[in-house]
Amino acid sequence: MKMTGNTILITGGTSGIGRALAEAFYDRGNRVIVSGRRQALLDEITASRPGMVGMPLDLDDPASLPRLAEDVRARFSELNVLVANAGISRSENMAVDGWDVSAAQAIVETNIMGVLRVTAALLPLLKRQPDAAIMVTSSNLAFVPRADFPTYCASKAFVHSWLQSLRHQLRNVPVEVLELAPPYVQTELTGDSQASDPRAMPLAAYVAEVMQLLESQDHPRGEVLVERDRARRWAERDGRYDATFAAMNPTAA
Repeated sequence: MKMTGNTILITGGTSGIGRALAEAFYDRGNRVIVSGRRQALLDEITASRPGMVGMPLDLDDPASLPRLAEDVRARFSELNVLVANAGISRSENMAVDGWDVSAAQAIVETNIMGVLRVTAALLPLLKRQPDAAIMVTSSNLAFVPRADFPTYCASKAFVHSWLQSLRHQLRNVPVEVLELAPPYVQTELTGDSQASDPRAMPLAAYVAEVMQLLESQDHPRGEVLVERDRARRWAERDGRYDATFAAMNPTAA
């Protein structure tokens, strides 16, 4: 993936990792289009970076993605990079009698079907461009889950597996397929407390390391893994899976 001179669409680009990536790519000389559900945040981020474009996208609205895709094709036919970053996370307690699948269904719709739908909508356009790339945000939890976020972790494991298949199917098509698998980062993904949790990696440090890895093309197998990602990524291979899972999911005494 080249680092400047692209036209990039970032879904979920108004906060957290998506916004930080949008700003980092813009500052490197790319045309950046951010999409998200909240118009106020779209206005805020585009006002801070003249020339950045905001487009509303609500993956819960069946008409929203077709509108965005049509607008992109009309206004930005040179689009060559898609960053599919939109995602939600919710804890679930499947042991309680009142557990239902509504939270799980919302996660699957956004984290899985949202990725598939936006890729399907824009892949035909990307295939026609030089230096094309798709980068999808999965999670370090795809490799060893936190049991209190079961569907979220499983959705990211799905994305990891699906991207391997997409990469293989596009092996003769000039579209690079990358996976971004963040560790625990200071964002508001699970609530306000995560953004200030000292155990989480600072957002600016995470994105700076990601940009460095992309710049140096240091992403074997298409996986963009910062240093904090790697131990969990290879826990099963290295015989540390059970110990890692137990450390992440302690049981009460």
